[in-house]
Amino acid sequence: MRISDDKKIRDIQQEFQKLFPYLRIQFYKGKHEEGKPSPPDAQFDPLLSIGEVRKIHNEGELTIKPEMTVAELENQFWSKYGLNVQVFRRSGNLWLQTTKTDSWTLAEQNRKGGHSEEAWKEMHGED
Repeated sequence: MRISDDKKIRDIQQEFQKLFPYLRIQFYKGKHEEGKPSPPDAQFDPLLSIGEVRKIHNEGELTIKPEMTVAELENQFWSKYGLNVQVFRRSGNLWLQTTKTDSWTLAEQNRKGGHSEEAWKEMHGED
């Protein structure tokens, strides 16, 4: 995934969600404490450009692998690009911050999100 100042937050979010359909990333002002959620009012507008929301203006490729943990991904965004992101996982019809499961891999999180969506649809009679 290419990170550059001219890209919009939503572009990166969409690229990430293509890789992991049951996960999403949100961008926040300031770094959150480990194991703690980021407050909703600190979320950046997805229409902002990356250049508008960060102090470290490195550009480059961020390699995202399914075997990476959530914590590793969040740390790479922060250390390489000065971007504070939080991963969310689908849970039925909700999106939950993965703060308590940051040690899980992206693949595990995505699989869990897919299972919860299937279960939710079964409970609510949707196909």
